[in-house]
Amino acid sequence: MLAPMAGITDRPFRQLCKQLGASYAVSEMLSCDLSLLKTAKTQYRMNHQGEPGPIAVQIAGSDPEQLAAAAIMNVENGAQIIDINMGCPQKKVAKKQCGSALLAYPDLVKKILSTVVEAVDVPVTLKTRLGVDDANKNILTIAQIAEQVGIKALFIHGRTKKQKYQGEASYGLIAQVKQSINLPVIANGDIDSPQKALEVLERTGSDGVMIGRAAQGNPWIFKQIKTFIEKGQLIQPPNDQEILTVMSKHIANLHDFYGPDRGYRMARKHIKWFLANTDLSHMVRQLIQINNAEEQLKFINLHLIKQVA
Repeated sequence: MLAPMAGITDRPFRQLCKQLGASYAVSEMLSCDLSLLKTAKTQYRMNHQGEPGPIAVQIAGSDPEQLAAAAIMNVENGAQIIDINMGCPQKKVAKKQCGSALLAYPDLVKKILSTVVEAVDVPVTLKTRLGVDDANKNILTIAQIAEQVGIKALFIHGRTKKQKYQGEASYGLIAQVKQSINLPVIANGDIDSPQKALEVLERTGSDGVMIGRAAQGNPWIFKQIKTFIEKGQLIQPPNDQEILTVMSKHIANLHDFYGPDRGYRMARKHIKWFLANTDLSHMVRQLIQINNAEEQLKFINLHLIKQVA
């Protein structure tokens, strides 16, 4: 499954990952502040046109009623699953008592989850972490609350809020959660290869794995993992020509989705990630200096793809 990542898992990237083997993908985090509905960023994040289902939308906030209203609005906009964010460790989110900061307040967690579950007729899931810090790893309590109020699945990142993305993910508590509740549990954190995915599944007993940063520039990882788990076979990584062909199509999709003026800027980070896996990584600097969508695609198709054809 593809993890929600702000600024990354937009509709074009979700479509790409699903095409290349992801069984499930969650939208970028949407604020429960409905006053932001008309902003360009929110409008892009709410766009699911042509996206294969199930459409899973992640919402964030700390007010139960606001989150319920946001859930209702997103269901009306096409969401088939609502995911609640209690996993984001970023300071600008945590200082608003949102994301993983909520794990310090189990009573509020219960109120939020129960209010949202009661507000909509679609499944509600929870993305969370092990706790606020090493001294307060309360994921077992959070998981039990989630099961009691009707959450349908748990996605657990194997770090605390304080860790952010530093150090190594820990999976022991995820295994304990899986043993203690009867919900699907999906493990997340540091899963960057088919071998690591199988190891995490075996160590945790979880029902699936969720991939975040490892999918950046490598959307093939989903099929690689699935094939390895089901057949014990390692798929050869894509060659440079395949990487560049997929990248070119993805960049064109970004241009179409955001429009040329915004699209070429959004494409730059994807270009860096894709080319990092090729022998053409030295071309990144030249490519990201291009300030025009048409020229960006022309350079990729004429100067890069022809070199490896």
